Amino acid sequence: MFKHLKADVRAVRERDPAAKSLPEVLFCYPGLHAIMFHRVSHWLYERKLFFIARFISTIARFLTAIDIHPGAKIGEGVFIDHGIGVVIGETAEVGNDVTIYQGVTLGGTGKDTGKRHPTIGNNVMVSSGAKVLGPFKVGDNSKIGAGSVVLKEVPPNCTVVGVPGRIVVKENKISSLEERCIDLDQIKLPDPVAQELESLRKRIVELENRVYNLIGRDNNEVL
Repeated sequence: MFKHLKADVRAVRERDPAAKSLPEVLFCYPGLHAIMFHRVSHWLYERKLFFIARFISTIARFLTAIDIHPGAKIGEGVFIDHGIGVVIGETAEVGNDVTIYQGVTLGGTGKDTGKRHPTIGNNVMVSSGAKVLGPFKVGDNSKIGAGSVVLKEVPPNCTVVGVPGRIVVKENKISSLEERCIDLDQIKLPDPVAQELESLRKRIVELENRVYNLIGRDNNEVL
């Protein structure tokens, strides 16, 4: 329990420049509080004390506005930043050193039984408002852009953006754990729609130039 707490506190201090001191992290970070409550409720859930586990998770949701089902599996060094509106389903699995921002949902797609929530690999960043829905895996070192809706598996070292989510970067360059921990950029992500529109614009300009050249050549021949 305390081993997990140490890793979770370290994650907050490494990834949030607003964290000024250890007491501030321990007493003022609802994401950390939600995970601490979850460690207890998950321990009870695994021992089939389902009601007590759900009751503790309900208290945690009331205090933190973060809803983590006690059946979910959460790794070490997980940082839930701000956390308002985060929902993590019963069969979801979250790896080590994962960063989750406000408004994220790790959910299912219906009333299926068994494994119905996503598995998030190690060193993954899930940006604000992203929805990851279904029993598939998001590979290690991947990034989910803000507001994306991811409905199928994401390979390792990829960046996904859009609705529905599309892979826009493959083989993210990551050389060390330290770099993974601080690679929290949510701005410099490719926009596949803008890229496609730019490609169409260039093609139209190219075709217009060809037409103008043909018209000009025909006019010269007439003269």
